[in-house]
Amino acid sequence: MQLAVEPGVGARVKAQAQHEKDAEFEAYMAARQPGLLRTAYLISGDRHTAEDLVQTALAKLYLSWDRVHDRQVLDGYVRRIIVNEHHSLWRRAWKKRELTTDSLPDHQTVAHDHDHDHEQRDALWEFVQTLPRKQRAVIVLRYYEDLSEAEIAETLGISVGTVKSQASRALAAMRSRVHDHPVLAQDATHATEEER
Repeated sequence: MQLAVEPGVGARVKAQAQHEKDAEFEAYMAARQPGLLRTAYLISGDRHTAEDLVQTALAKLYLSWDRVHDRQVLDGYVRRIIVNEHHSLWRRAWKKRELTTDSLPDHQTVAHDHDHDHEQRDALWEFVQTLPRKQRAVIVLRYYEDLSEAEIAETLGISVGTVKSQASRALAAMRSRVHDHPVLAQDATHATEEER
């Protein structure tokens, strides 16, 4: 005796499973997209590139959503995609010829409030942007995203020792140029005088 199965039950079960997957992914994306965009911006230094990186990373995450069973590692997985995508962008020949600017040639730049903290933050960010890609990624993940050295190593696919050496080199490079910027040089002078 065969049991009669209602036609379309399998399709409805698949559709329900797909709906649940989509809802779970949308919830993750809504909660984490701003933070991931910030990370991508800090790594790339360009808002449009950051948006592209996050979009690509989330698309790749969606495609492998069913294979990522440990939801606790999703952020690290997506950060790794962002870093890898950023590196592959710079490997492409056309990207090396592209020049990004903060303002369009036809528009005037809007004056911003330049209080001391804002100037200091901008000056520091200028230094971070001049670092080589790997050093910049380590600095961003360590000091902007507050990841541990082990988490950075896992995200970038490098050893903890490499994380430490890249951070050390980056900080030394930034310290050597701190006197080139008036705001940071003034703060460094005050800090030295206070230590005496």
